[in-house]
Amino acid sequence: MSTVEIEYCVPCGFLSRAEDVQHALLSTFGEQLDAVTLATGANGVFVVRVDDTVIFDKSEDEYDVDEIVRRVRDRL
Repeated sequence: MSTVEIEYCVPCGFLSRAEDVQHALLSTFGEQLDAVTLATGANGVFVVRVDDTVIFDKSEDEYDVDEIVRRVRDRL
């Protein structure tokens, strides 16, 4: 089983994005995941990690919930 961490920028107001991704992952994978956690950050960060491996970084990729779900699926 895997753990997903979503690190998001609090001052940027990315909480709703983080919650959207968290909801999509829990709805899609449910019991296949140990946890989907939210971690607060700053400086524009929005990074999704599966078992400490970065699978999405806002600074490199365009935000797309469906694409993030696909990338998590590929890691499971």
